[in-house]
Amino acid sequence: METLRDILDAAARGVFPPADGGTTVMPQPSPRDAGVLAFTAHSVVFTDEDPRWVHETLAAAECDALAAGMNPRFLAALMERTGRTAETIDAMLVGTPLPGRPPLALEEVEDRGHPRAVHARRHRDDVRVWTADGGVLVVGRGVAGRLEVSVEVDGQHARGPAERRRGLGRALVTAARHLVAEPLWAQVAPGNARSMRAFQAAGYRPVGAEALLTVRR
Repeated sequence: METLRDILDAAARGVFPPADGGTTVMPQPSPRDAGVLAFTAHSVVFTDEDPRWVHETLAAAECDALAAGMNPRFLAALMERTGRTAETIDAMLVGTPLPGRPPLALEEVEDRGHPRAVHARRHRDDVRVWTADGGVLVVGRGVAGRLEVSVEVDGQHARGPAERRRGLGRALVTAARHLVAEPLWAQVAPGNARSMRAFQAAGYRPVGAEALLTVRR
């Protein structure tokens, strides 16, 4: 039986669900993670709710079949049904591993109480944190156990804002590809054009969109 991880692994290889306007409903990979993935003309809803409810709600909302799962009316109904919330709809990008050492000086942080580690563990397991001059790199296992990366650039870094984000941000996400042995995923808000450009310049490919529903705190 195909799992959500199978779908993600295939997408990382460039193999996607059929572009048939369909919606696949499958169980949550963990109690923590529920949500919607959108690929070209196909949606994947991962939730422990009844699949019949999902399809009936999509039909009642008169969603465009080519992007049904990301319809705001459906997402609102899913959040209400599950008691969860969502921050945004992100672009999903994936990068393949790179050989050799990272072309950037990194120091791994062993302190589990580091603020970035604490924040990341709300959404990921097996979190690891590295610092660089002016930035932080975080890698951990998120949805369905996939490896996910996030970075943060220090606002007080010596260079100007535009140069900093183009240079250090790209260097950090490139370095992350040297630290792993499997595809590395990133979720980026589409409106964050600087981050989108940094990840794409570092060789990450956009493969779809994601709305992650989290338990209300």
